[in-house]
Amino acid sequence: MKKLKFGIIGCGRIAGRHAKWASEYGSLVAVCDIIAERAEEIANEYSCEAFQSIDELIEKKLDIDCIAVCTPNGLHAEHSIKLLRAGYHVLSEKPMATSVQDSVEMIKVAELTNRRLFIVKQNRYNPPIAALKKAIDDGHLGRILSMQLNCFWNRRASYFSESDWKGSKVLDGGTLYTQFSHFIDLIYWLIGDVRDVRAFVSNSNHEGITEFEDQGVAILEFYSGVLGSIHFTINSCNKNMEGSITIFGDKGTVKVGGQFLNELEYQEISDFTIEGLPEGNPPNQYGTYVGSMSNHDKVYENVVDVLQGGGVIGTVGIEGLKTVEIIDKIYRAAQR
Repeated sequence: MKKLKFGIIGCGRIAGRHAKWASEYGSLVAVCDIIAERAEEIANEYSCEAFQSIDELIEKKLDIDCIAVCTPNGLHAEHSIKLLRAGYHVLSEKPMATSVQDSVEMIKVAELTNRRLFIVKQNRYNPPIAALKKAIDDGHLGRILSMQLNCFWNRRASYFSESDWKGSKVLDGGTLYTQFSHFIDLIYWLIGDVRDVRAFVSNSNHEGITEFEDQGVAILEFYSGVLGSIHFTINSCNKNMEGSITIFGDKGTVKVGGQFLNELEYQEISDFTIEGLPEGNPPNQYGTYVGSMSNHDKVYENVVDVLQGGGVIGTVGIEGLKTVEIIDKIYRAAQR
């Protein structure tokens, strides 16, 4: 069986993670960035071709199976759709888009072109999260009653000033899109779809630095009747403090916490215990700040399994869309 051939669009910080695992699970054929030096740095390391425009890459008609879209959030839809129409399978970084309409269009084009659209949702692979999902699905927590999500991180001014797109409403989208979309994804994955939202947001410590909020709170009502709350901020003093989700069922309570949803902090379940969890991957280190868990190896493993072995796609387009829908509902509720 031949190795899959990958490409990468956008050679910022996360592209290095993609390049590593694309070359491990297949071969990296091409990279692209409007800043030539960024593309050339990765191209030199992995002995592949470098491009400065997507059109130039497409016109070259290289033999590539799947292209990872690692460009700014607000460009994910445009770039993914262009690549799908050119005949490539696409792996989109989070979030898949910054609007519901764009997310729907991505799914439609993937269907029309008969191409696979993968969405990066690496927190699903955190061992305690995967174990919590299985416990819920197997009924060990019984009927789910409520949930609480805490996202307490730090993003100082330099995080935004050192980037050519972060902090921009158009290209970044907001704190829930860039910092916490993985957390919002888990709400949908573990609990289900959200019917109604009440929310407040404010930009209390990043005025003149970002074009959107730096903290917020939201109350959620799910279609299932479950109630939930979210408290998120990038104002935790000096460093990330906590990323946690707590699920209350009529047969059990579980909290997965740590800074990155990577520690099983509490469990009390009738006649069941979550145990034997494997050690998870470390979080992504970006110099002056730390990101989510580094599970891109699992993402690429799934891409290969689907494209070569007929496996089940880890995160389908509709799940990426639901994350965007929930974030959109929170932001709209905050504007009422």
